Amino acid sequence: MNQAILSSIGTTKALPASDVVLFDGQCNFCRRQTDHLRRFDGKNRLRFVSLHDPCVAVDYPDLTHEMLMEQMWVVAPDGRRFGGADALRYLSRRLPLLWPIAPILHLPFSMPVWRWLYRQIAKRRYRIAGKNCDEGGTCSLHR
Repeated sequence: MNQAILSSIGTTKALPASDVVLFDGQCNFCRRQTDHLRRFDGKNRLRFVSLHDPCVAVDYPDLTHEMLMEQMWVVAPDGRRFGGADALRYLSRRLPLLWPIAPILHLPFSMPVWRWLYRQIAKRRYRIAGKNCDEGGTCSLHR
């Protein structure tokens, strides 16, 4: 999400009724994946906020920094939270361009496998694509 827009409203809860995707804005891999989700979201159903944005801690105190660093989270308009593979599964029902993968993600008894696979990728995300930091070690917070 555009930082200027978020700064002007000061909170993710002031956003229209939409799913809020909380992701690691310092992670190049994560940013690329959210870019894909933006393209898949033809009706602007999703709002993207870096977990490093100060409003996240205020608006979602139940999601600790450690939890947010472990996996992407989606907060539905009704307040339900979905993390990691469960978030991807939820989004596969919300975004028509992800409908082709929805049946695979919804196979009976498959969630433990998807959660394990998601955790393996999430743990290695900085090794896969690096971190978005400048030469002084200061990382970009928003995308």
